[in-house]
Amino acid sequence: MRRAKEGDPGKLWIIARQQSGGRGRHGRPWSSPPGNLYASLLLIDPAPTAQAPQLGFVTGIALVRALRRVAPVEPPIALKWPNDALWQGAKLSGMLLEASSLPGGRLACVIGMGINCASHPDGLPYAAANLSQIMQTWVNAEDVFAALSEEIPAALDLWQRGANFAAVRNEWLKCASGLGGPLRVKLGEREITGTFRTIDETGCLLLDTSAGPAIVEAGDVFLI
Repeated sequence: MRRAKEGDPGKLWIIARQQSGGRGRHGRPWSSPPGNLYASLLLIDPAPTAQAPQLGFVTGIALVRALRRVAPVEPPIALKWPNDALWQGAKLSGMLLEASSLPGGRLACVIGMGINCASHPDGLPYAAANLSQIMQTWVNAEDVFAALSEEIPAALDLWQRGANFAAVRNEWLKCASGLGGPLRVKLGEREITGTFRTIDETGCLLLDTSAGPAIVEAGDVFLI
């Protein structure tokens, strides 16, 4: 974000081979050993501010397309709401989207991604995996980045600065993990469970629960 405030025009990738202070959502630490891919993309004014949160879904479909190219496994790599890549329920990646206002009303967005290419952390409250493991051969982080750097511009073009989220939504649903099945969603100090029905036209998660339909704007999702 510092580069944006210094006037960088955007479309800037910053890649790390290892991180000493990687972080995920809610400030959680993100294990960042060598061999995996740690990439951040700076975009300036990618869409009107109201549509900027949709970037998580745009990047999600680009991510799964890229991972399917370098790891064409069966069943295919899928997406957990909103943008975690999974294989058979095990997490392969994480994503963090941050935004900041700039002078002149412009918006800077940074999309940070961590992709498990060579290893994954143990002792997590959910299953995790890495690409080399599921492919049973070495998967190079540089190859993953090459595919990702091609797929993100294509997904941004599809999105049309927020004017065509319907197409992004359709592509996202084709890649969705757990669609039609049970989910548990942690919302701060409380949890809800229900059947994953779809996502709406803004990207919110729609669940059918015992208490009736529920709309989730933000939360931690777990497949049951």
